[in-house]
Amino acid sequence: MKLFFREHALLIVVQVVQFALMLSIYWLDGYRQLRPGLYSAFLGFFLLGCYLAYHYFSRRRYFQRLNAPLESLDASFEKMETAPVAEALQELLREQYRHYQEQLIQARREQEQHLTFMDQWVHQMKTPLSVIELTVQNVDEPEFASIREELEQLRGGLNTVLYMARLRTFEQDFHVKAVRLSKIISEVLNDNKRLLIRNQVYPEVITGEPDITAESDEKWLFFMISQIIINAVKYSAGSGEKVTISSYTSRSEAIIEIRDRGVGIPASDIKRVFDPFFTGDNGRGFRESTGMGLYLVKEAANRLGHRIELESQVGSGTTVRIIFASYQLRPEPNLTCM
Repeated sequence: MKLFFREHALLIVVQVVQFALMLSIYWLDGYRQLRPGLYSAFLGFFLLGCYLAYHYFSRRRYFQRLNAPLESLDASFEKMETAPVAEALQELLREQYRHYQEQLIQARREQEQHLTFMDQWVHQMKTPLSVIELTVQNVDEPEFASIREELEQLRGGLNTVLYMARLRTFEQDFHVKAVRLSKIISEVLNDNKRLLIRNQVYPEVITGEPDITAESDEKWLFFMISQIIINAVKYSAGSGEKVTISSYTSRSEAIIEIRDRGVGIPASDIKRVFDPFFTGDNGRGFRESTGMGLYLVKEAANRLGHRIELESQVGSGTTVRIIFASYQLRPEPNLTCM
């Protein structure tokens, strides 16, 4: 009803002004008999009201459709009245929908081609990196140590690119199962042991219950913990401090907590650390920062149903928690002899 009156408001105003001008002309011409003039105005308004009533009731579904929220794209093709405006609007919607579908199909095709290329490229790059790493791993000269360091950075960058590509097809690339938190932490630390040693940062593992299992995707969880530990090491490098990795339970939740004692994050940057490509003050001081690590961690956690908490204080370090909605404790093995 509101849309109908908004569309015809100008017509009503014009009619009122027209009747007022007609009465004014009669009055200025010396005609003082108001009753015929008022009667003619009444007839005019009556006819206008009949026209508006007919126009509204004959096109009521059309105006209701325009006011109602659209539940789906297909709902826009439901048949409306055969009024010329309604038919023209429906034809316009069909044409727009056709163009939209064509552009969407093209965009999906290009995205799939891009993802396929990125996956193939990353896997192809890993092979020569592995060959170079095998070549230099047993050589102790300083220049080869530098090569190993650059290889680790290249491998980390390739992994970030690969997981960024996989994030777009996340629903097809994850498998949730029970994951032992102590086991996954141990694997991550073993995978990053050279990084820890080279930066003189030492891991401290605290497990309240060593057999906590939580529902997650093992591959994505490995990546998430790795990214947090790499950040912790990067911003604690050369300090000789420890990075503490804890797994424990609180109420009905299992938690992995990673705490470093590095430079910390300014309060003005904390709300934005999970934004893509945001590096902040620390990122500008560490050129290797891309601003994508914590973004990928947050996105993966959201899609797996986990929560991420981050606390930080400048000069005191940063604490990041991965919180699982549910967990289980594996029972202790029964060693009683029969």
